[in-house]
Amino acid sequence: MKSVAVTICPGDKIKLSKIDPDDTGRYNKEEALQRFSELREKIDQLQEILYAERRRSLLLIFQAMDTGGKDGAIKDLCAGLNPAGLEIRSFKAPSAEELDHDFLWRAHKATPGKGMIGLWNRSHYEDVLIVRVHKLVPKKVWKARYDEINRFEEILSENGTTIVKFMLHISKDEQKSRLQARLDRPNKWWKFNPNDLTERARWGDYQKAYEDAVNNCSTECAPWHVVSANHKWARNVALAEVVLRTLKEMDPRYPKLSFDPTAIKIK
Repeated sequence: MKSVAVTICPGDKIKLSKIDPDDTGRYNKEEALQRFSELREKIDQLQEILYAERRRSLLLIFQAMDTGGKDGAIKDLCAGLNPAGLEIRSFKAPSAEELDHDFLWRAHKATPGKGMIGLWNRSHYEDVLIVRVHKLVPKKVWKARYDEINRFEEILSENGTTIVKFMLHISKDEQKSRLQARLDRPNKWWKFNPNDLTERARWGDYQKAYEDAVNNCSTECAPWHVVSANHKWARNVALAEVVLRTLKEMDPRYPKLSFDPTAIKIK
């Protein structure tokens, strides 16, 4: 059985059409919900130590097609974690001020501080995705950005930020179902944008843009993980397993004390 989260190694060349977005891994739904709860509890424990250590940070980047589940994945992953140790950013259309700077300027400003876990809903990768698909800049400009992104992420890594990137992979049929669900529920109308249909018509162009972004920008210091995301419960377990494994590899430690707490008596 294929893994729900496919880690892309440097030099790999993936095709999204070869990765099954319906894959649910080794768990059924009931098992997955239980496993996710266990994983999140362990993540919570390591988040506390990372926050106390305050020497390094973890940056989680979420990219997906419209309705791919970025909001839900971040919400589910963060439930129960200490909000003081989280920095959540959403990258929408750039402002006039942001357009006056290089494309990485707004990303660098949003990077998490020491001790923090940063979660980005979309990211600097929009500048090789939507910018490419809509031909907002010449091809030679967006192609050069792959190397610029890799250098940027390498700088972050060298300065204590561990980077993990997730591409939430859904099928075109699943996107149709999720868009229709928004239209069927009045309390979800606010999430529907008629422009989503225009973007959906460019599905093939976006799939190619995602493939190139993943293939060109999965590095040792900032790997991509393509996560099968048609089933939210399977997606959540896959994300939590990667995050927990990353935190364990970071191995945060409580800071050394400058005093002996056993010698203190509070009167």
